[in-house]
Amino acid sequence: MRRNSRARVEENASEIDLTPMLDVVFIMLIFFIVTASFIKEAGIEVNRPEASTANKKENVNILIAINATNEIWMDKRRVDKRSVRSVVERMHAENPKGAVVIQADKASNTETVTSVIDSARAAGVYDVSLATEDD
Repeated sequence: MRRNSRARVEENASEIDLTPMLDVVFIMLIFFIVTASFIKEAGIEVNRPEASTANKKENVNILIAINATNEIWMDKRRVDKRSVRSVVERMHAENPKGAVVIQADKASNTETVTSVIDSARAAGVYDVSLATEDD
């Protein structure tokens, strides 16, 4: 009977507690999920015009891209010109302190850019900027 109890004690002593390691793994997982959700992309790459007076914009959570064929992209989806306002309202409700940055291609139409700016302001976001390339 003594042998069985001694074998059990040795067996329990050789086990490794994995709880702290699992805690660290879950914390890292949460960290990567949270940081990945802060990275916003419009959905397409555009050739932005250059500007010598460009400055960095903080608290940007709504990116709107307009390509050379005047297609509007938001949140990795193509958006119709008439529905820009509703999409901006929805995204602005998620982060009320955020701003709108429009990434318009050099070859895009001024009418499309103006329409997007008007839609953003109609949605209640008055902090609207145009993205440019640094010189």
